[in-house]
Amino acid sequence: MSKWSSEKAFDWYRANDWLVGCNYLPSNAINQLEMFQEETYEEEINERELTWAKELGFNTVRVYLHDLLWNKPEVFKNNLNNFLDICDSLNIKPMLVLFDDCHRPYPKEGVQPKPVRGVHNSGWKQSPGMALVHEIYNDRTHQEIPRLREFVQGVLTEFKHDERILLWDIYNEPGQFGIGDNSIALLEMVWEWAQEIRPKQPLTACLDGSVGSEIIECNRVNSDIITFHTYEGEKLQETIDRLASNNRPMICTEYMAREFGSTFEFSLPIFKENNIGCYNWGLVAGKSQTHFSWSTILDLKKKKEEGDFVEEGESIPEPEVWFHDILRTDGTPFDESEINFIKDITASKQLNWN
Repeated sequence: MSKWSSEKAFDWYRANDWLVGCNYLPSNAINQLEMFQEETYEEEINERELTWAKELGFNTVRVYLHDLLWNKPEVFKNNLNNFLDICDSLNIKPMLVLFDDCHRPYPKEGVQPKPVRGVHNSGWKQSPGMALVHEIYNDRTHQEIPRLREFVQGVLTEFKHDERILLWDIYNEPGQFGIGDNSIALLEMVWEWAQEIRPKQPLTACLDGSVGSEIIECNRVNSDIITFHTYEGEKLQETIDRLASNNRPMICTEYMAREFGSTFEFSLPIFKENNIGCYNWGLVAGKSQTHFSWSTILDLKKKKEEGDFVEEGESIPEPEVWFHDILRTDGTPFDESEINFIKDITASKQLNWN
């Protein structure tokens, strides 16, 4: 078996309530490694923060894994199973992401960096990382390929029948952060590896959000479910209309940037009216600092070029308008009216297919 038929994809989608949730990283973790590594995995924090997600009416979360976690597979599987049990106890089904081309390019196991003061996602790590993606593009017999294949097929084999998992996002935004067309080599391999296992759950990788026509087409022709990203409110409906031509269920796996007009109040009614599942970026404003704008990444680059000292690990007043995220670490909301709106619209999750 390989790609699902359109009919099978719609049957799967209609069997679920409206899928509404967030991209989830616990507030104590700066990246995917810190979330799941043995020394830093925190069951209690996940229980508390996922309960907050449930109280908002969320029934799914999108969670990133990392290839380096498979270097200690039993530890990783134990922690992931614990996480899935927490989700299951709350009737939350996660989407799991395998690879990612976004943000910092040189991942390492062990102790992760402290947050750079006031900088958006300052410690998020690409998987497997820019250098390796480039090398694989130039050498499709690279010595690291068997390790990456073992990660993909090991995870999928372990969890391919797991009812706790909603679906698999095999590669987030391939080609981003200057990697460009080089991602196509690994992306094609990952699709092949995943389809060899063919889990019970659907497979996807985003169209809008990925970079390069060949990469986007590769994701389009292989995805069981069409997924996309949009952080600009004014582009949301036109994106939905354009992607509807694929005749498959659609899920927006990243949205919500308040300063770009992509707010809950604007976006959620459009998603619901169009039968689109949706995941905003972020829940609790923690070590990832994604309540600060993308512009802080460019500010950091400028400071480094100018030789300015960058403080790490120190608190900074929160921005007047948050970019992503919904709650503070004590559970209080950035905007109480926003919370009320989310709860109201998620109270009913029945979709209208007439």
